[in-house]
Amino acid sequence: MYKNILLPVDMEHSAESAKALKITLEEAQRSKANLTVITVAPGFGSPLVASFFEAGAAKEALKEVARQLRQYVDSNVPEGIEVNAVVAEGNPAERILKQAKTDKIDLIVIGSHNTQIENLLLGSCAAKVVRHSQCTVTVVK
Repeated sequence: MYKNILLPVDMEHSAESAKALKITLEEAQRSKANLTVITVAPGFGSPLVASFFEAGAAKEALKEVARQLRQYVDSNVPEGIEVNAVVAEGNPAERILKQAKTDKIDLIVIGSHNTQIENLLLGSCAAKVVRHSQCTVTVVK
């Protein structure tokens, strides 16, 4: 039984997210667990990256991502599951692992969409989470 489940959602890969969502909701209902749904936006924090955008653009982009995530949660998570929606900024694997530690997560359910070649050359977000997580990780393809 799990108490706190983390579901990272990549809004650009909805098929993988849908499969991971189904598994997550089944486990959350079975375990009566709290659910945190996180999406990670690209980092705007570095001065070099920020220089390419108008002042306030990063803040507006994060507000839009938060709106989309809230809509996703409202449309997909049924009543009876306690859910928290989190928008983070930066490196996805690092932010997922940090959120897992902060929320005392005991299960991460994460979708994977990289091919084996990409994973060998670059390492996928899911692979990094599996390697460095302090809790159980379920990877959904």
